[in-house]
Amino acid sequence: MENSFEFWDYFVFIAYALVILGVGLWVSRNKEGHQKNAEDYFLASKSLPWWAIGASLIAANISAEQFIGMSGSGFALGLAIASYEWMGALTLIIVGKYFLPIFIEKGLYTIPEFVEKRFSTNLKTILAVFWICLYVFVNLTSVLYLGGLALETILGIPMMYSIIGLALFAAAYSLYGGLSAVAWTDIIQVVFLVIGGLVTTYLALDIVSGGDGPLDGLKTVMDTAPGHFEMILEKGHPEYMNLPGIGVLVGGLWVANLYYWGFNQYIIQRTLAAKSLRESQKGILFAAGLKLIIPLVVVIPGIAAYVIVNNPEMLTSLGDHGLADLPSKGASDKAYPWLVQLLPTGLRGVAIAALAAAIVSSLASMLNSTSTIFTMDIYKQLINPNADNRQTVGMGRISAAVALGIAVIVAPLLGGIDQAFQFIQEYTGVVSPGILAVFLLGLFWKKTTNKGAIVGVLTSIPVAMFFKVGPKEWASGSALEGLFPNLPWMDQMGYTCLITILVIMLVSYLQNRGKDDPKGITLKKEVFKTSPKFNIGAFAIMLILTAIYALMW
Repeated sequence: MENSFEFWDYFVFIAYALVILGVGLWVSRNKEGHQKNAEDYFLASKSLPWWAIGASLIAANISAEQFIGMSGSGFALGLAIASYEWMGALTLIIVGKYFLPIFIEKGLYTIPEFVEKRFSTNLKTILAVFWICLYVFVNLTSVLYLGGLALETILGIPMMYSIIGLALFAAAYSLYGGLSAVAWTDIIQVVFLVIGGLVTTYLALDIVSGGDGPLDGLKTVMDTAPGHFEMILEKGHPEYMNLPGIGVLVGGLWVANLYYWGFNQYIIQRTLAAKSLRESQKGILFAAGLKLIIPLVVVIPGIAAYVIVNNPEMLTSLGDHGLADLPSKGASDKAYPWLVQLLPTGLRGVAIAALAAAIVSSLASMLNSTSTIFTMDIYKQLINPNADNRQTVGMGRISAAVALGIAVIVAPLLGGIDQAFQFIQEYTGVVSPGILAVFLLGLFWKKTTNKGAIVGVLTSIPVAMFFKVGPKEWASGSALEGLFPNLPWMDQMGYTCLITILVIMLVSYLQNRGKDDPKGITLKKEVFKTSPKFNIGAFAIMLILTAIYALMW
């Protein structure tokens, strides 16, 4: 039985891998066997339809950090972590209505390119370096580490081999095919991702119900662990420092979400590759709708695992297989891989394929965007301004390969991190408040100057690190201990962003004596006009979100 079980799991997984590689390489070759120019490679010839954009946004977003990290956070603290997904849906609507029209009107390849047009080449270079370091040393490495952890737990493949295998899989089609290959394979990845995730959720809830079905299981989970279904955590809750109560709705989470969905290259690059602004906005709305169901796929399984692990009778019913590698308080990120091990023949292969789809699609997206920023904003700007299309695309492939190589070396060093999703958010939060402040003022305050933006973004890092000292107890026991506030990191992001905004406004005002900056953007009301379909869809999503928070408060 054991051999048959493993054969069908590997059969499903290998079939998935061959489909993704086949489609990726076919799309790459679809234009006379090669990519014609930089627009083909980095922006998929600006030809993506709305459904491809929406699916690709979710595939790029949902990765090991959600499947493994958010399930782990679901195990440790509950549904409150789903605010990232549900508030993300609302953020997408804001990005679609207020940010995208400006970006697409300016015909951008990269987000740093906007910085150059609005501010200066110097600031663009500073931010491009920021982003490349963040993608390589935080995003790529964490996705590879969590993916390696999952494959090691589920399949028994050693961590290093898992990391190398995932890296080569993502590189196999994304380095050659560029954004077009990434976006079109993402459509298949999302199907695997959602189906595999729902299968795992179904099984976990069915175990909880004793075989009476997932609805009974969900009721049992809610009755057994009511604390895991509180969306707004009270002060004094063990996880308050990660999700600080009402501040999640009106505070620092907006910094994380607006930065991620509005000014993050590997997310926004899909929307810049749309056929038109309207098509892009429809894609954003589709992604927002999908965001509403993601917690069912990535958070509920973690909560179900918590209930099962803390019920000896349920654990015993799983036999010896269910007692191996249990998730625990200090190892909550094992929750999802542990559940996948319990799936029956074939379905475990589907779940592993879903996890691989989440990992590989995100890796491919990050690689493509890292190479886009390096090639368009550093190589073509500072190293070889006269590069032709062949050299530009070639450098895109080389830079992606180098970034991936560095990430493969660094990824194993992340071992021992609990709740990796929170770790990623926290350390991205050192950089994101300053960048968000620069973009918001650059877009919507015409008086913002280049000097103000540079001073602001450079000031934001020491300000963010100042707030980090208190909670990390770096000054504990010293005479300086009282100077550093002990704030949740989400609140730290909010305050850092507000302070950066004030610094930028003050420097800009003093420089130009209150006059508009020559590069300030003049905005007309017509720019933000959206179609009736977009407005109806956005309103429906907002109603659903209001109902969720009213019921789960």
